[in-house]
Amino acid sequence: MALIEIEVKDHIALVTMNAPPVNAASPAFMEEMIAMFDRISDLDDVRVAVLTGAGKVFCAGVDIKSRAVKQFEPGERWAGARLARELSYSIIECKKPVIAAVNGPALGAGLAIAVSCDILLCSENASFGLPEVDVGLMGGGKHTMRVCGHSLTRRMMLTGYRVPGAELYRRGIVEECLPKEELLGAAMEMARVIAAKSPLASRMAKNAASTIEHMTLRDGYRFEQNLTAELSRSRDSKEAMMAFAEKRAPSFTGE
Repeated sequence: MALIEIEVKDHIALVTMNAPPVNAASPAFMEEMIAMFDRISDLDDVRVAVLTGAGKVFCAGVDIKSRAVKQFEPGERWAGARLARELSYSIIECKKPVIAAVNGPALGAGLAIAVSCDILLCSENASFGLPEVDVGLMGGGKHTMRVCGHSLTRRMMLTGYRVPGAELYRRGIVEECLPKEELLGAAMEMARVIAAKSPLASRMAKNAASTIEHMTLRDGYRFEQNLTAELSRSRDSKEAMMAFAEKRAPSFTGE
């Protein structure tokens, strides 16, 4: 049985983490997730992905119970840490935009998965947390800093505080906080908006956002301008401008 499931319809890939009972990030889970998002990068019929969890939990992070009794072979801890890093980057570096529909707690590595997505929505029963301080581990702080402020990040790291969905929305960390039964529908609706855009423009926009995040203003703006020059030579760019001028819906090919 696959731990990471995919359903593709209307250029949208719905990716579901399905590792009962809490979608814990085992090595097999991480390997499947990495392979899935690498595959999505190359699927021509996919323009955007929605990532969610089966059951009541988005992802509870690493399996603490199995880790507590495991006897690690030399080098195994380093290999596991490397796999966890690549798990995040498989989402960040995916060529297609990824929307997180956080349907429950996203803890530790699960938080890292959520914030590696491009757009975040959550349900009212969702929460973000870094429980590592209570279980003899470290990790997740840098991912948290990308979306949370100085004090909140340290509160989470030092106390294990879990930020509830309503607070995530109030702080502007997620775009929407919805009743659980409305979450996936809202995420899919946002995905449909993105899927209607030029897939070439969407890929470039994601590339720009991910790259300029770590640049100075001058270098980042220059990078965007270079992408604009490249995009303007495409068929999709010309089609977008003609459709706007002719007041009709565009027809994009990704070329």
